[in-house]
Amino acid sequence: MAVTFRMWQLHVREVEQRADEAERTRDEAAQRRAMEERLRIARELHDSLTHSISVIQVQASVAAHLARKRGEEVPPALLAIQEAGADATRELRATLGALRSEQDGDGSGLIQLDKLVARAQATGLPVTVTVTGAERPLPPEVGQAAYRIVQEALTNVSRHAGQACASVHLHYTPEALSVQVADDGQGTVAPAGARPSGPGLGLVGMRERVSALGGHLQAGPQDGGGFHVHAELPARAPS
Repeated sequence: MAVTFRMWQLHVREVEQRADEAERTRDEAAQRRAMEERLRIARELHDSLTHSISVIQVQASVAAHLARKRGEEVPPALLAIQEAGADATRELRATLGALRSEQDGDGSGLIQLDKLVARAQATGLPVTVTVTGAERPLPPEVGQAAYRIVQEALTNVSRHAGQACASVHLHYTPEALSVQVADDGQGTVAPAGARPSGPGLGLVGMRERVSALGGHLQAGPQDGGGFHVHAELPARAPS
């Protein structure tokens, strides 16, 4: 009787394990299909928008060339269009690359942080970066969220803070990644969610992205002036 009962227990455990494995396989397949669809949409947007942006850049370049040929000063608006077009193209390529990395389960948006900061500094915005804690690889979606938060925050500083300095602080703990971006500007700040967004991610978008990962975000004016954004992201993506 005891032997029969033990065999029955083993059989039940085996059935449960098979059920768990089947459920896990279905979840992974669904996630894979969703990622493939996201990547397909991203490719279509990339191809369509890159073509339109390229046309605008070519037209601006021709106009600038003709102005120089006539010995005239190139209007600053044309130079701004050329630079904005180049930035938009890089952004599209980076977004598509990030989605590919997520699909492959490799890479992190924070790999591009140095380039992001360098671009901000090139526009005249002083930016300092501090990293504390034990730095380590993160799930792609966590690293990408951190990158987007820094990107949007620095864009807002450039647009709304006037003459300001910005600081970026990343702090690693075993459980989470803390992302803080602050500035000492005196620009007018719109209410959360109403502040104009930068490249594809406003404050509302930040909160949605952070919430989807199981983290939380705070953003608002600082005492004494300036604005701060503080996100706490779990070190592991939700299952």
